[in-house]
Amino acid sequence: VEMTLILWSLVVFLWFFALFPISITTDNSISHSFYAKVSDLHNELYKGPGTAMANPLVAFTLIKRLHSEWLNVVYSNEAQENTQALRSSYEEEEAELPKLEDLQGAAKGLMRLQDVYALQVTSLVKGRFQRVTNGESVDVYLPTVSLPLSGDDCFLVGKVAYEQGDYYHSVQWLEESVRLFRGTGGEWSPENEGTLEDALDHLAFSHFKTGNVSYALSLSQELLHHDPLNGRVLQNVEKYEKLLVTSSATSLKGDGLRRPTSSNLRTREAYETLCQTRGSQPAHFENPKLFCDFFTNDDPGLLLLPVRREVLSLQPYVVLYHDFITDTEVEDIKGLAQPGLRRSVVAAGEKQATAEYRISKSAWLKGSAQSTVGKLDQKISMLTGLNVRHPYGEYLQVVNYGIGGHYEPHFDHATSASSPVFKLKTGNRVATFMIYLSSVEAGGSTAFIYANFSVPVVEKAAIFWWNLHRNGQGDEDTLHAGCPVLIGDKWVANKWIHEHGQEFQHRCSLNPDE
Repeated sequence: VEMTLILWSLVVFLWFFALFPISITTDNSISHSFYAKVSDLHNELYKGPGTAMANPLVAFTLIKRLHSEWLNVVYSNEAQENTQALRSSYEEEEAELPKLEDLQGAAKGLMRLQDVYALQVTSLVKGRFQRVTNGESVDVYLPTVSLPLSGDDCFLVGKVAYEQGDYYHSVQWLEESVRLFRGTGGEWSPENEGTLEDALDHLAFSHFKTGNVSYALSLSQELLHHDPLNGRVLQNVEKYEKLLVTSSATSLKGDGLRRPTSSNLRTREAYETLCQTRGSQPAHFENPKLFCDFFTNDDPGLLLLPVRREVLSLQPYVVLYHDFITDTEVEDIKGLAQPGLRRSVVAAGEKQATAEYRISKSAWLKGSAQSTVGKLDQKISMLTGLNVRHPYGEYLQVVNYGIGGHYEPHFDHATSASSPVFKLKTGNRVATFMIYLSSVEAGGSTAFIYANFSVPVVEKAAIFWWNLHRNGQGDEDTLHAGCPVLIGDKWVANKWIHEHGQEFQHRCSLNPDE
């Protein structure tokens, strides 16, 4: 997906400047600086190591340029010569370019990374991934490629938060936007969506909503220097001045800068801690009962080539099978899935719907016995001893996580009788088998919340756990999450195995409480 965006960026870049061969060489041309910026990116950044597009800041700015910067240039007053030809050409390509939803999703992804990994906005703007530890800024990750953000980049992120009534994030990002715009003397470029005045306007109201009325007044007064006839801002200034005179300090405090609450995430602190520590939980992993071995499951097909098994947890029982899938099989699965990738959904009553707590794209793959999917099913069956044929096992679900892609804490098994999981009429999901189709440089761990451990992504490995106790009740210790991807492109394939069809493979216990 990232390489496709780069190619589209290059295509748009080439045809645009093919239409304007003269204007780009004119020193006073408004498009000259934009040409230089895009040219440098294609000559240096995008031709660099493949990890460049794994950086969420690089990916965000590319999506932004393809969605809005080109559009702003094309329809700017400065684009007068060859205007019709330019706009017609742009409209022909527009359907293939990122949509507003993609751009807003990328902005939300940056804010999600900021929160979960406790990243400083001031560092992100400089292209760094840092958080404060013991009063000092510490690198969470040192990217191979670093790209600072512009005032307009920060304005867009802040505006997305602002429009959601999320003033905690809008204040932080708009503060950086104002700082960067001031640094350029308020100079405007045609590709920009925002200006210094826009950033001041949004930031002033954000501070007002968080109770910082005096600073909202100061920002509004600064805005009036640039736009002295703005009636709405004049009214705001009058309103803020009255509030400061008539209201007590206590009544003006408001909520301050507090993160928005989440009705879906009651275990946020534990979740974020496990994501940040990325598999470094000594209290869990130093258990002497955990072990590694070469595993055959007494299956004849594995006797000559046993699988390296790593037991990660005994309660819940979680194991990692190393080198479960080959490079060729990975490429086959990803290639089959890509045409059908759609926004992932979650159970919503008896139906399914998209949700902010699960951000990814997924596709479902059927497979014959001779196909790659069929061969993976056979291997899963050999390792687990379970019947994974449809409908006793769901079709293979392939998932791709983009910028800040994640899945907040959830159970794989159904927790209500109306869940879509029961549509197959083969009972609940008794087990999960998840294959890591790619590596990531940072983030993306699988975190088990109540069991208090996380598992980093291990390329070509597969992780397996039981979702239900032997009595058929859900195991609450399997509450787990897919941590946001900080750097990289995460691909996984899920195989959910149901209760029915396992009567002789996974027997019930004689103990009803087990």
